[in-house]
Amino acid sequence: MKRLLATALCAVTTLAGSYTHAAQPVSEAKKAELRTVAMNPKLTKDERIAAIKGMYPEMLNEDGTIPARRICVWDIAGKNGPIYNAAVDQTAELLRWGVQVELDAYTSESVLTEELKAGMCDAALFTGLRARLFNKYTGTIDAIGAVPSRDHMKLLMTAITSPKMSDRMTEGQYVVMGYAPMGAAFIFVNDREINTLAKAAGKRVAVLDYDLVQAEMVSQIGANPVPTALVNAGTKFNNKIVDVLAAPLAAYSIMELYKGLGDNGGIVDYPFSQITLQLVGRADKFPAELAQLVREDFLTRFETIEKLVKAQEGDIPQQYWIDIPPEDKAEYQVMMQEARLQLRARDYYDAEMLKLQRKVRCKFEPTHFECANPVE
Repeated sequence: MKRLLATALCAVTTLAGSYTHAAQPVSEAKKAELRTVAMNPKLTKDERIAAIKGMYPEMLNEDGTIPARRICVWDIAGKNGPIYNAAVDQTAELLRWGVQVELDAYTSESVLTEELKAGMCDAALFTGLRARLFNKYTGTIDAIGAVPSRDHMKLLMTAITSPKMSDRMTEGQYVVMGYAPMGAAFIFVNDREINTLAKAAGKRVAVLDYDLVQAEMVSQIGANPVPTALVNAGTKFNNKIVDVLAAPLAAYSIMELYKGLGDNGGIVDYPFSQITLQLVGRADKFPAELAQLVREDFLTRFETIEKLVKAQEGDIPQQYWIDIPPEDKAEYQVMMQEARLQLRARDYYDAEMLKLQRKVRCKFEPTHFECANPVE
């Protein structure tokens, strides 16, 4: 976790720092030829960078220097958090490449999101749930129950990092420049009796304050949605304002959720979804070919990032885990599939990403019920 943003920034600015000024405009035919080189992972990075810098001379200043870039970082602890501090530590190395980077920390994802939209940020690092607002395809990676384990996630990220998938990474004014695993989200409850959806009826469930669809889904099971921001979700759980909270295991320590668990609470031992951090840039600041190289760099660091995440999770006492019988897990899978289908119909989830995730699941478990009669 500590090195995650440093990894992202180093990759982005190292590659951007390789550009050299070109006085003559590039013809479309020449640009197409260079793009073939830039998007070929079998070639060396130097060859690909040379092609990229030949494609975009207009992105440089008149004197051939590299324009400064403002990177906005979501860190729940602000400038005291591990993600932001890793970025500060990286600044000296970035200067070696002649790149001036302005870093800003945000504890509020909503504020960061609006500043990216307004062009005040050239790129932003935030959760995949927020990334869905800029790219529905990668924003669906975090879909309910769609990625059962880290092995599924690794295969999925390998598939979408192929240059063949590059077009899906650009949507409107934005390009997805990287994605990283942040571990599974689990259901934290302040009463161990809340171990099924049926038993959540009448309970107060935390939902993201910007996501009306989440609130509707919670209402459908008879529970009471309580809008909340990520920055104060833990506080609401610890102060008994909400009874149920979906969160990554790292939140146990970072948000001190053990206070909300108390003596009667627990963690349902079944992953609700896999969480990601995603780096989204403005397409006019970061061309698609550069974004492809950055995504590939993210993928090479999958295991390293995963180890950092595991270290943040720490050791959770065994007493808090709520075991789920196999028959109940099967029921969970059916309910999660139904939820995904419903959200797909509402254009909340991307249908192509759901299909790819189903193929990944069937790769690991070909005899599963959804593989013989696929509906996703």
